[in-house]
Amino acid sequence: MSINLKNKQELIKKFGKNEKDSGNIEVQIAMLSQKISELTTHLQSNKKDTQAKRGLLVMVGRRKGMLTYLKKSNLDKYRQLIKELGIRG
Repeated sequence: MSINLKNKQELIKKFGKNEKDSGNIEVQIAMLSQKISELTTHLQSNKKDTQAKRGLLVMVGRRKGMLTYLKKSNLDKYRQLIKELGIRG
């Protein structure tokens, strides 16, 4: 389960400072969110895929850590990002 190149470039343009800014924390969170949503749809049709389920839990934990870091460092960007991605209600 990986993001194709076109979707990756769109996420980098939307959340990064320029087209090559893939290391930005907002871009990393957006890419992880995309992977999580793809894996969630996979798991809805393949309920017994335990390896994918474990991978999903690892990704969610990694995203949570990145969100915590962003919240501590820049609260305004954190609020804007979760609003754009629709992560938390």
